[in-house]
Amino acid sequence: MADNILKIRRLNKTYFGKVDTPVLFDIDLQIVRGSFTALIGPSGSGKSTLLHCLGLLDPQTSGEIDFDGTMITSQNVNALADFRNANIGFIFQFHYLLPEYTAHENILLPCWIRGGKPSPETEKEALRIMERIGIENLKNKYISELSGGQQQRVSIARALINKPKLIFADEPTGNLDRESGHAVLDLMAEINHESNISLVMVTHDREVALRADYIYELVDGRICKFLDVAKIGKTESAKAMAERTCAIEPPL
Repeated sequence: MADNILKIRRLNKTYFGKVDTPVLFDIDLQIVRGSFTALIGPSGSGKSTLLHCLGLLDPQTSGEIDFDGTMITSQNVNALADFRNANIGFIFQFHYLLPEYTAHENILLPCWIRGGKPSPETEKEALRIMERIGIENLKNKYISELSGGQQQRVSIARALINKPKLIFADEPTGNLDRESGHAVLDLMAEINHESNISLVMVTHDREVALRADYIYELVDGRICKFLDVAKIGKTESAKAMAERTCAIEPPL
């Protein structure tokens, strides 16, 4: 049986207001430790909402989230924030870096949030990560002085600084040109394989999805398809993604 870092059971999400809007319906899925999992689907299918629920940014309406043995349903807001900061990294299409801080300072922000002034060892770790991903020369640059690809690399370093167990990425290359986007994807794949950090990525690009070990496809808020790319191969996975039929049978 696979070693799952994240197990979701019958997750539902509804936004309540003058008109209640159900978005996710009875989602069952598992994220294998150390794997790269892609979430695909048409616009409005619920991909980003699901990512936000899995990443503990947005509470589910019902259902269970088991994060490496911790049942998230029992956490209060403050405990949830601490848990998220200690265990999860985020990379978004828009980097959400703070322009008044340098690249190095932006990378250290999760450490400030977690425990106050970073230790000298943590500052050295930030510099090691920057060197690893090729931005050590940008340490004292402000965000406005960086290209889009450089900014996204800073956001990757920020996601790594607290040594998370799992990184969630929401269209991380959607705001980049093709060359920069491929460079960022190559970097994320390398980090995933080298560090055993699990990676879950929302993408509309099926070419990007085929880089993953596993693919979940969402349609109208439900899991429509599950593909084990490593098992069936990229060619068969591409054919399966092209088919319009659904097979709502997530793995056990």
